[in-house]
Amino acid sequence: MAKSPEVGAPAPEFTLPGLLLDEPAGTVERRNYRLAEAKGSPLVLVFYPGDDTPVCTKQLCSYSSDLDRFRGLGATVWGISPQGLDSHEQFARKHRLNFPLLADPTRTVVRSYGIAVPGLGLRRSVFVLDGDGTVRWKHVALAGLTFQHSDTLAEQLAAL
Repeated sequence: MAKSPEVGAPAPEFTLPGLLLDEPAGTVERRNYRLAEAKGSPLVLVFYPGDDTPVCTKQLCSYSSDLDRFRGLGATVWGISPQGLDSHEQFARKHRLNFPLLADPTRTVVRSYGIAVPGLGLRRSVFVLDGDGTVRWKHVALAGLTFQHSDTLAEQLAAL
């Protein structure tokens, strides 16, 4: 398994299928998301174990509620988990999540970020990347029963 990228190192490149819910319109856009296309502005990559699970729901709803705060700091947020796009769409609609949810069912990206847990899936993790795609901050949970709050992420984004 790959090691988690260190702070100051380039984030591993990837392309994953994903979707974005346009909440007011109720429409969903499905497309491929490439890390390279996010360059030019900060990006928060949120790796979460599962759609519609208690901690993941609380975490992603929190980030969705604070999305304007992140945007005000010039950042975007992408969520990544092993579930497929149909599961992501149900999750996004149920909780009105308005940032892209990407599907990594083979856990290829999870492994490239060094956060795979054999037999269990992945460690709840957050990576803050600068506009060049360099890791500027990260948190990889041991147990994943809690998550990094928006205040912490906003502090890290403001420091870029």
